[in-house]
Amino acid sequence: MPINDAMTEKDKMLAGQIYDANYDPALIAERLECKDACRRYNELPPRNMEERTELLMELLGTAGSGLLIEQPFFCDYGYNVHAGRNFYANFHLTILDEAPVVFGDNVFIGPNCSFYTACHPIDPTERNKGLEFARPIKVGNNVWFGGSVTVLPGVTIGDNCVIGAGSVVTHDVPDNTVAAGNPCHVIRNIDLP
Repeated sequence: MPINDAMTEKDKMLAGQIYDANYDPALIAERLECKDACRRYNELPPRNMEERTELLMELLGTAGSGLLIEQPFFCDYGYNVHAGRNFYANFHLTILDEAPVVFGDNVFIGPNCSFYTACHPIDPTERNKGLEFARPIKVGNNVWFGGSVTVLPGVTIGDNCVIGAGSVVTHDVPDNTVAAGNPCHVIRNIDLP
């Protein structure tokens, strides 16, 4: 999509272009609304499962059946997060969803994991203007993340993968692999029947 002055900052964000993240009133309002929803979610009694699920279904872009995110949970917009069926995330899931973050079915996420789509210019003059851009993250089906994994902007993780605890995922991970490390790299293939 070509840069167009008639585009809103949100339009630019969703198109993967440079946009004003820090000073645009509409984006600030959306983030504050999302933070309020996350706070309400995080303050619900853990036993209120039905109310928790209802609030998540309102907050997220889409979600399948079997959704469970342990508290606390944090995201920037919510509407860019898409979870398939049987999605489970342990404590302290953080998703910076300036671009779409799409999870397939049967995704299991350990505690303290983070998914970041936001990027900032390397040039400090541009960065200090509050400018940023975003790249989507895609996670396939049947993926397990160990604790304290960080997934960086623009990464795709294939089906049937295991990402080892403490990994920093900077590049795509192919289907049917175990990957770990900083930077995360494939350790071995998974032989499926």
